Amino acid sequence: MISEAAFKKEIQQIIENGIREDVGDGDHSSLACIPVEAKGKAKLLVKEECVIAGVDFATQVFHYVDPDLKIEILIKDGQKVRFGDIVFYVSGSSQSILKAERLVLNAMQRMSAIATKTAQYVAILDGTKTKILDTRKTTPGIRAIEKWAVKIGGGENHRFALYDMVMLKDNHIDFAGGITKAIDTTKRYLKDHQKDLKIIVEARNLQEVEEILESSGIYRILLDNFNYQDTRLAVKLIGDRCLTESSGGINELTIRKYAECGVNYISSGALTHSVNNKDLSLKAM
Repeated sequence: MISEAAFKKEIQQIIENGIREDVGDGDHSSLACIPVEAKGKAKLLVKEECVIAGVDFATQVFHYVDPDLKIEILIKDGQKVRFGDIVFYVSGSSQSILKAERLVLNAMQRMSAIATKTAQYVAILDGTKTKILDTRKTTPGIRAIEKWAVKIGGGENHRFALYDMVMLKDNHIDFAGGITKAIDTTKRYLKDHQKDLKIIVEARNLQEVEEILESSGIYRILLDNFNYQDTRLAVKLIGDRCLTESSGGINELTIRKYAECGVNYISSGALTHSVNNKDLSLKAM
């Protein structure tokens, strides 16, 4: 999995690129009408019930724009909020606050939506052994904050990208010439390149599950688009030889039933690709 240092670097790059994209050669609206020495204060106002996420990210954005800005946090990441709640106050240079405003709001609105949806799925799974995973179906350029939001919502992260885990899906298997061949060549590749990466293999039916189990060293089998009955049979067949993951169009109406089949994980792209941003506002005081 991605290291803490690598993750922090991703966050820093998101901030740098976000400010570059939004500010360019200057926030001329603020520069034109607000004195450089002007001081101000603003509050992050909640306008919709949700699980708040992105407070720590916002703090990093403010301090990147202006290390002298002061942030007073009232509500931390992961807490439930409702209309009218104030999450934090930020004070200092008025120009700096306005320069950071849009990146802070864009990120927090999206992160809060993801954390809220994830928390809903986690609540549905309560009492089972199954954990919810995100996927790589994220917004290009801001994957790190979207996966961060999943963690804030109580979920777990799947692989971060193509480089930190091997996942042999249907196209890999078909292009490679079959399951066993794909697994064998993958093991040789990892050995030749001295890479210690976990291997996940996708199965499309019970016959493929049986073939995957003929190979050792598999970390997890992905049961893609299995029905409930076949999922239960696959879990029984796999036993404790490796972990199991269900995926494929699973939503809030079906996730509990798949969990009750006994899988270790359920992955859902909907956590990150099918959410509506939450309504938050940064208001001057």
